[in-house]
Amino acid sequence: MQPNLYRIALIGPESTGKTTLCIQLSEYFKTVWVPEFAREYFPTLKHPYSKKDVLFCAEMQIEKEDAFAAQANKLLFADTELINIKIWLLDKYGECPSWIEEKIMERKYNLYLLTAPDIAFENDPLRENPERREYFFNVYKAELESRDFPFAIISGTEKIRFEMSRGAVRFRS
Repeated sequence: MQPNLYRIALIGPESTGKTTLCIQLSEYFKTVWVPEFAREYFPTLKHPYSKKDVLFCAEMQIEKEDAFAAQANKLLFADTELINIKIWLLDKYGECPSWIEEKIMERKYNLYLLTAPDIAFENDPLRENPERREYFFNVYKAELESRDFPFAIISGTEKIRFEMSRGAVRFRS
């Protein structure tokens, strides 16, 4: 991992504006953002995704982030990270391999932007839990608090979310 790189992860339930914020923030700060690998991989599958597929996505997300880090301009925004994958695995399969937990601690971010589920849900074929967004928000929040990871809760309209995120990044970077 690049030593002088300030890494920001967007984390939160489905359809809470993480990708939109990554795009906006990377444009504003003139740097790159790491897309969620699962969003490009799952549509190529000819079968329902499995635990093995989710674990492959975790491995590829790490590789992809490392590749994008080499192109970053002091800041790197990640549209997802391993806490998200851990929670997904625990919810869907009831277990998460220990290597994911180890990588979460090894690859800590400088800041987590936790997106609140206070905007309208936008359905797409990869989203599974529209009625459980508040539940997942609380799970992510508890996970960040239990680790004492630095985070800011991002809520409100798209414009307010961007302003809050930009301010949190400026304040902490």
